[in-house]
Amino acid sequence: MATIKSDNPVLNLSFRFALDIIKYAEKLEENKKYVIAKQVLRSGTSIGANIHEAQSSESKLDFIHKLKIASKEAEETEYWLMLCKYSENYPSNETLLKQIKELQRLLTRIIFSTKRNIRFKH
Repeated sequence: MATIKSDNPVLNLSFRFALDIIKYAEKLEENKKYVIAKQVLRSGTSIGANIHEAQSSESKLDFIHKLKIASKEAEETEYWLMLCKYSENYPSNETLLKQIKELQRLLTRIIFSTKRNIRFKH
């Protein structure tokens, strides 16, 4: 299983998810579903890019901001995956839907705990 050689679970999960999204987008393109393929590829790989970028944030607030962007991209990706699930003649992928839910849970937890830590330090 591919990881980015980190002990950070959200980094690893988002990286594996991006790799799986790339494969899924290729499958969509094979089925000539180009518009959705482009959308799901863009938003699905953006999640990990923003999480990765957050690791070099300038402050806790910057860290939270970048993770919130990742969270929004996760919401958008879930939307595209749900459209594929419920649309006729589109391949669906339950594994990706489970992965996106797990990413959303992790991001929510990290954002919440980081916000809580900021409040307790002031």
